[in-house]
This record gives sequence, structure tokens and C-alpha cells, in this order.
Amino acid sequence: MLKSMLRIAVRHLRKRKGYAVLNILGLTVGIACCLLIFEYVAYERSYESFNPKAGRIVRVQNEEYQNGVMTVPCASSMSALAPTLKKDFPEVEEACRLRHSPLILANDIRNVRFEELKAYYADPATVDIFSVHVLEGDAKTALSAPSKVLLSATSAKKYFGHEDPLGKTLTLHGNGRTWSLEVTGVFADYPANSHMQFDLLVSYKTHSVVNGTYGKPNDPVETSWGWTDFYTYILLREGANRQQFAAKMPAFIDKYYNNLPENLADKDRYNLTVMPLLDIHLYSHYTEEAEPNGDGQSVSFLFLIAFFIIAIAWINYINLSTARSLERAREVGVRKVLGAVRQELIRQFMLESLLLNVVALVAALAVVLVANPLFGRLTGRPLTAIFSLPGLYWEYFAGLFVAGTLLSGIYPALVLSRYQPVAVLKGLFKNAAGGQWLRKGLIVGQFAASIILIAGTVIVYRQVIYMRSQRLGVDIDRTLVLRGARSALTDSAYHGAFDAFKGEVLQVKGVKSITASSNVMGEEILWDTDWWWMQHPGGIRKVSIFMLGVDQDFVGSYGIRMVAGRNFSRDFPSDRRAVLLNETAVRTLGFASPRAALGQLVTTGAKAFDSSLVVGVIADFHNEGLQKAIQPLVLLPNRDGRAHYSLKIEPTDAAATIAAVRKIWDKHFPGDNYTYYFLDEAFDRQYAENERFGQVFALFALFAVAIACFGLLGLSAYNVLQRTKEIGIRKVLGASVSSLLYLLSRDFLVLVIAVPVTWAVMDSWLQSFAYRIGISWWVFGLAGLLAVLVAFVTVGGQAFRAAVANPVHSLRSE
Repeated sequence: MLKSMLRIAVRHLRKRKGYAVLNILGLTVGIACCLLIFEYVAYERSYESFNPKAGRIVRVQNEEYQNGVMTVPCASSMSALAPTLKKDFPEVEEACRLRHSPLILANDIRNVRFEELKAYYADPATVDIFSVHVLEGDAKTALSAPSKVLLSATSAKKYFGHEDPLGKTLTLHGNGRTWSLEVTGVFADYPANSHMQFDLLVSYKTHSVVNGTYGKPNDPVETSWGWTDFYTYILLREGANRQQFAAKMPAFIDKYYNNLPENLADKDRYNLTVMPLLDIHLYSHYTEEAEPNGDGQSVSFLFLIAFFIIAIAWINYINLSTARSLERAREVGVRKVLGAVRQELIRQFMLESLLLNVVALVAALAVVLVANPLFGRLTGRPLTAIFSLPGLYWEYFAGLFVAGTLLSGIYPALVLSRYQPVAVLKGLFKNAAGGQWLRKGLIVGQFAASIILIAGTVIVYRQVIYMRSQRLGVDIDRTLVLRGARSALTDSAYHGAFDAFKGEVLQVKGVKSITASSNVMGEEILWDTDWWWMQHPGGIRKVSIFMLGVDQDFVGSYGIRMVAGRNFSRDFPSDRRAVLLNETAVRTLGFASPRAALGQLVTTGAKAFDSSLVVGVIADFHNEGLQKAIQPLVLLPNRDGRAHYSLKIEPTDAAATIAAVRKIWDKHFPGDNYTYYFLDEAFDRQYAENERFGQVFALFALFAVAIACFGLLGLSAYNVLQRTKEIGIRKVLGASVSSLLYLLSRDFLVLVIAVPVTWAVMDSWLQSFAYRIGISWWVFGLAGLLAVLVAFVTVGGQAFRAAVANPVHSLRSE
């Protein structure tokens, strides 16, 4: 029986090869797109899943409030937080701190030296909490004492080659000083799907040694409640309730910080929030994140698109199957006369649906295997070269595939099997109006989804173009940035070396200017503290302001506009205690205008910044991408300015300029690596994730429209075939080609008018940008117009051939 049904199904598919190909092609593309999106979503949602304790781990992060307004939502927190939480709360099984600190390490014996940008000072508990897989050494004691370091397998090979690194020594360089670090272990390279990436871990106590406070009372590395550059992770005990733990944080921070007299007087408060480790990558968007995080909303939207696309493919199958009901009605009539019952016919048509879907599934798997490496590069994710999905997502897909196959097959089977043989064989049968309205409704659904995707793509690209096209208020073009000389020279020796280096660099052909600063554009400024206007009429009002250390040439080199006052100048020795404010800082501190700030004294209360004179106000500029708002900023002269050197160069022969500068570098800073990059390229990388999202969005929008067109092509062809005699009669009676073209196309063109539900979805996505476009009405008009155009091109070809055909051929034969 099954063999006979299978033979009939294959014969039917071979008889109508064109419809079979359209169905299989649409289903193949739909299934392949669904699987690729599932892989991307599975990877984005897999962060920290390798850690067996991930469900019990939380990050405690700090929000700073001033006068009741949150000023700094920060992923990091205080150095004293982790040990105090462990001491005060029995539900805390373990706690650890990590402090990000780029280091310069060297193996003096092999004469190799590298700048490690993924280095952290870490408590001993880090190994256990983060499930660091230690390959060599004792995981429990590797970070328990000062001057110890754990290396990743890749880092160990970089410094020691094929030698056993255990027990050997690396040299830590910084500010003209050196410290020896013993290699106490090697760990397997940390998985890429973690919100925190590290190539080496230095024992936390080493931080105190480098800071010069080890063993001293009130060591700030251990006990500070004001130094908030430390990531705090808590491992809760089995059965502990995370929400109840989080609810205890307000009283806890009140006790140790908020209720202290000086903080109550300043209206300066901290709020501690608890973020589950598994949520950090997709849902945490604080300042000072360890790595750029993903976007849970975008991932969820792509997941929804996967269902849209595969549903469109199954809708095509339903439409094409029911549209051909007139042709298959005679088959049903004959088979019923010969004794076939309805259940047998339903099984036959369901088998045909299953056969088509299985063939499409096999073809889709082949497409996915070929396309997966390209898709990985498009998304910027380290997807495996061979397609793979976690078991849970295979279960999702299997359920979706079975349900879709049944639903897409059951309706055509029920429709086709219900025909009465007497009516069919007498020629009294015609397509039911209800079936036509269902097909039209399904096509409306297809093109509504297509319009959503087209409009969404336009909005994403408009937002990216908007961000790229806005004036930053600062000139970053033709800027070569060198990572500053930090390791070989003491502070006293450094200034003389840098002045000599700067003088020689300015003599290089193609170099227009050079300036030093603690940060450059495109970097998140993490240096901030409370400032206040000393003569404020309302008394002391502390506000959090970010700080940027610069030299006298910074403002001029970057083309930053002076709004009031003057720039730092070598002609004013007193400028070493002067500051520049940006316009946002002027408003934040309470000045009536930029000019009113000139000559006023501001301070942090610390000796280094006491009674700082405001000598100038600069225009606001975007230090980071337009996803973030402009922050209040104070520029400090020659403060920590050895982090970056910015060179304005001529674009004519950049390679020669870079080589010439390197020779001067090696002369003055022989102990530091020469590392450079172009600032405009680095700045644009802030938009890379949005661009990739737009590309992925556009790709699947294209596939969705293509699948819809496959179905529309088949339907229009069959519509023309059914109306061949009608067209012939109309032509004989004088109908023009244009009127026939309109007649055959109008039903399909009306169907693509869909409600622009995109607005709500895309408006929510845009809320994540501090500076964003508005959603214009023409976006939906454009999306609808494109859908109409695609539909017209798809249908128009069939309609035109029918309209220009000779009516004699259609009327002379039955």
C-alpha cells in the first residue's frame, strides 16, 4: 500500500516538475535560513553555558546616584565589596574580584616581550567560580600569593615555546620598574562564548605589590569603598534565592557607604544591582563592561524572523496545492468512483507533502553545510566550520518541522479529498470562493512579513548611516595613534624622553602635529570622580565628571572648538593646576553659561585636584559612538598622558611616515613595543555590530521576499493557465494588452498592502541609541512599494505572455 502511494506521489511530482521545483526551492531556502538563524541564536544564548556553576553565579555591579539621579551605571564595583559580601551573607559560598589591567610581560631568557591587553588581577576563587580548566599546576593555590601568574595555553606557548613553563619567571614592566612573576599554572584557553576574556590571570595580591600598598593598613586594593574598578562575582550556595539576595543589597550598601555622614551630606549614594551571569552578554549594557556585549532584543527578533521565513515557505506550499485543486479534482473523482475512500486520499496527499518536505530538508542541510563558514564571517561570530546546533535547538527545529509539515499538508489534503465525484466528472466543479480568499489571505501574510523585513532593513541602515554621518565635534581623520611608552621609563625620566621624541617626530615629513592623552576617541573613559564648584551659591554640590589627561596640543591637534576662554599654554606655568570643561560639564556643575565658568575654582577634594582654575570651555564632542550620550568631561594638563600619542599625518605616504616614526621610537623608547592604529578605523568599529545586524537582517529579508515570489510565480502561472479561454474571448471582443495585463495582475497587487507593524518593533530597537533617527512614514511606503514592484515583476511576466498570445490557439481546442 505504502509503496503504491509513494509511486503515485513521485509520478505526480514528475508530471508537474515546475511546481515541484518551486515548492522544493522555497522550502529549501526557508529551512536553510531557519537553521542558520537557529545556529546564530543558539551561539548568542550559549554564553557561560560551559560553566557548570553558571546558574548560581551573579555579578554585583554599582550604580552611582547624585541628588537622586543615576549618573554612572557601572558593571564594576568596589574593591572591598567581594570579601565583605562573603563575610556578611551565609548564602555566599564564594566571592572573587577581577581588575582589568593591560600589562607588559617579558621572558628575559628568550628575549620576548608582549603587551597583554587581556590580563586581569584575580582572586584565588576566580579559578573555581569561572571554571577555569587548569592543565598544569595546582588550581587552588596558583593565585594565593603575590607575584604569581596563570597563563593560558596560547600565552604559555608564546612566552616559552615548547618548554614547560611551570615554575619559570616572567618580568612585569611598568613605569620604569620591574617585578618578577612566577608561572604557577597553565589553563586551557578560555571559551570564546564568555562575557569575559582573559589570556592570563595575575594573583590579586600582586596588584597591591605593584600599587605599593601591600601589607599596609587600609590598603585601597583590599578595603576601598570609593574605588570602583573591580568586577565582583558571587557564587551562591545551592538552594540560595537570587532575588532574596538582591533584595538585601540596599541595606548592605547603606551600612557601608550611603549612611556615612560625608555621603549623606553630599547626597552621594551607591545602588548595588545583581546580574545573573547567564544574562550578562545579552542584557547588560553598563559602562566598563569587560567585553562588548550582544543585544538580546536583536537576537530575539532574528529568532522570530526564522519562524517568519519558514512559515512563508509552507504558506507557498499550501497556496500552490490548493490553487491546483481544479486539476486534481478529476483525479479525486476518478479514484473515488474506483472505490477510494477519503482517508486513503488524505494519506496520499499527506505523503506527497512529507516527500516534498523531506527532499527540501536534505537539500537545505547541504546548503547549510556549504554556507555556514560564510555565514560565520557575516555575523562576526566564531561559528564552527561544520554546522552544529545544541540538542535543545534540534528539538525546537524537529518540532517545528513536524508541525509545519503536518499543517502545510493537512489543509490541501482535506480540501482535495472532499470533492464529490459526480459533480467533478460532470464538469460542474469550480474553485470555491472560500479557498480563493484563504489563498489571498495567506499571500497577504507573506508579504506583510516581507514588508516588515524590508522596512526593518531600511531603518537599521538609516540608523547606521545617521551615526556615521554626524559631526563628532572632533577631527579624527588622518590620525595615527601610538600606544604610549609605559614600561621602560620612570615618570621623572619619561617627560624628558617624550619631549625629545615629540620634537624629532615633528621633523618627519608628513607629520603635522603630535599630542599625548590618557584616552583617545572611540575608547570608553573610565577615569571619573566627584567634582564640585567651590563657590556654588547653593553650597557644595558634587557631581560625577569624567577626566581626560592631555597635553597643550590636544585641543588644537583634534580641532576641538573653544567656546570660551583659552586652551592650556606653555606660556602660563600656573596651568599645571588649571582645567578645561566641556559644555556638558559646565551645565552639570551649575554654571549659568560657559563664560560664567571662566576663572572659577573647581575641585575633587583630593590634593592633586584642589582649587583647579577653569581657564577654558570646549565644545561638546563625541568621545564614543552615537549609541552613547556625551558625558561631562574635564581636561587635565599632563595627567597620565603617556597612554596614547596621536599624530596627524599626510595621507600621501603613510607607510613611509610610520617607518620613520618607528626609528625615532626605538631610539627613545627601546624598552616598549611600537604599536599603532588609525583612529578613524578604530572609531568605526563601534558601529560594526550594528552594521553586521543590518547585513544579517537584509540577507534574510531578501530570502523572505524571494520565497514569497516563488509562491507568487506559481500561483500567477496557474491563474493564467485557468483563464486561457477567458483571455482569448476578451481579446476577440477587443480587449487591449494593457487591460488584460491589469486584469491578470490586480488581484496580486492588492494583496501586498500590509499593516506596518514594523514601527513598534523598530522603535523599541532604536531606544538603545542615545542619538537616533525618527521612523518616517516613507519607510513603510518604500517597503510597500518594493513589495508591490517585486510582485508586479513576478506576476507581470506571466500576465504579459498570456495577454499577447494569439486567441485562436486558446479557443480552437477544448
